Amino acid sequence: MELTGTHTLNAPAETIWAMLMNPETLAKVTPGISRLELESEGVYKAIAEVKIGPVAGKFEGKAEVANAVAPESFTLRVIQNSKIGNVNADINMTLKPLSDTQTELSFDGKADMSGLLARTGNRVMSGVASTLTKQFFKNFEDELSAAG
Repeated sequence: MELTGTHTLNAPAETIWAMLMNPETLAKVTPGISRLELESEGVYKAIAEVKIGPVAGKFEGKAEVANAVAPESFTLRVIQNSKIGNVNADINMTLKPLSDTQTELSFDGKADMSGLLARTGNRVMSGVASTLTKQFFKNFEDELSAAG
């Protein structure tokens, strides 16, 4: 499954970077992630609650921030293995300053799924991915507003 999205946020790149590097904020703005717990530098235990069509569940996995070039880009690697399937994703995040007060945040990547997640999820995944992308950017805007 391809993952892509672009959105302009009303904040400098440094502010957005700091929020993305904060595990509490990242968990709060990322749909499906209920908690990120630091295991080692840049590596987190991720607790996800996901519903794709008729498949729902709570999963544990790993999220790793790799190839970080502050405040420009990083890769978010996600690995989740469960009884109903596995997900491996690499998502490249890019911050592009548009002005002193606006930044374009974009991502692109690919998520590979197997098991029941793949068989059930592929039928509805593009719609789900679009909805999750919109929710991520809305959550991020809300978090920016709350931070002032």
